[in-house]
Amino acid sequence: MNGAGRAGRTEATLPVAVVARRLGIAPSTLRTWDRRYGLGPTGHTGGKHRRYGPEDVNRLELMQRALLGGASTAEAARYALEAVLPVQQGSGERIAPGEVVLDRSVARRLRAAALAMDGPAVQRTLAESIAEAGVLEAWENVIEPVATAFESGWDGEQEGADAGYLFAECVLAALVRATPVPAATRNQRPVLITGLPGDRVNLPLYALTACLAERRISTRLFGTTPPREVLAAAVRHTAPAAVVLHAGEAGQADTAVFVRLSRGRLRTRLFAWGAGWAGIPLPPKVEPLTDLRSAAERLEYVLVGR
Repeated sequence: MNGAGRAGRTEATLPVAVVARRLGIAPSTLRTWDRRYGLGPTGHTGGKHRRYGPEDVNRLELMQRALLGGASTAEAARYALEAVLPVQQGSGERIAPGEVVLDRSVARRLRAAALAMDGPAVQRTLAESIAEAGVLEAWENVIEPVATAFESGWDGEQEGADAGYLFAECVLAALVRATPVPAATRNQRPVLITGLPGDRVNLPLYALTACLAERRISTRLFGTTPPREVLAAAVRHTAPAAVVLHAGEAGQADTAVFVRLSRGRLRTRLFAWGAGWAGIPLPPKVEPLTDLRSAAERLEYVLVGR
């Protein structure tokens, strides 16, 4: 039985020439990709010529995007073959975020696109990585390695300060877009997330907010650090279940902020997060958090018990 007869559903297929025109490449290139990398038609149709289905075309488009992002042909083909495509309506289960692990080649392609100052390619790669694997996996395997590379140099070489700024702006935009507003949250009182005065490393704050939103946990985020009196007023007004203070660099940690926030009768859990707190004695009842994964998991457990 052919595709038109399965479950009463017809899926359009396209010949090589049409797919080549759609992608803007030569038909011979498509045949080469099929022969060398296995990126050809996957369905079996009658007749002499094989035809490309919707999923086949989607994979070819992913490969083309990866090539534009700076990947080699082999890397782009592997990325397209390993990518998890959206499941068509009525065709089975979806892959949940977090079930896909992104490899180092995605980070290399992302950095190459940033060094080329190709903002659209950076945005596309970030969006695809988050859509395929979720914010947490994208942060650990793609975003954080590239950010570290711009800070300390990739393979020991410092380069691309302007590209580093472009990359940071693209990451910020991608994380904001990846932060849903849950229709129904699992916690009654929010988590207030902010940095300390002088904290220039605010991308982790947006990443944590996005991770918690994926878990349907409501937050209040101050991406720009407010003055201490404003922060204290925000705690009084929002009555948060938890406050996370981030210090990304040494010398920024200030335990006096916790003392001020702990005044009053409201029961609020206090957390110190970031490298800036390393080696700093914390006040009683202030719990340290390490990386993004442990922060998201600990907050979820404290607020909703899992």
